[in-house]
Amino acid sequence: MEFKELIRARRSVRGYESAVDHGDLVAILREAQQAPSWKNQQTSRCYAVESPEVLGKLRGALPAFNQNSSANAALVVTTYVKDIVGFGTDGPVNEIGNGWGAYDLGLHDAYLILAAKDHGYDTLIMGIRDASLIRETLGIPENEEIMSVIAVGTRRTEPSERPRKELDEVARFF
Repeated sequence: MEFKELIRARRSVRGYESAVDHGDLVAILREAQQAPSWKNQQTSRCYAVESPEVLGKLRGALPAFNQNSSANAALVVTTYVKDIVGFGTDGPVNEIGNGWGAYDLGLHDAYLILAAKDHGYDTLIMGIRDASLIRETLGIPENEEIMSVIAVGTRRTEPSERPRKELDEVARFF
């Protein structure tokens, strides 16, 4: 798929027919690893959940509307390792601190959702979640910041294109 078409075709899908194929999920996660990161530190981490038993536990960490929206999809929890990206030997290199880890993870997640679309799958990024329950369920270490849960699967519903703000509202040219 052409890149411009890929960007326009990607939607937040809130209804899944089936989960992503395991082999495709592996390929998608490998492609997401190509995202740039601060000094190539690659602190983004993924916890891919495919088994019905673990999916059931993990869905319990989501509000009801996201449980419903992600039903039948695989879930990928994304995290970053704290206190590495944006830090030097004397601590944070500027006021952003661990925000740089979140920035790098955002790039990674963007690659992940675009790779999923390129493989014929759809996604939904969910940020409202019970991080403690996710950490406990998946054994995520304390040095990782849990950011999002991403549903990946084959869409059941056809989402509409959402309007975007005019460019002059979000960009300034000098």
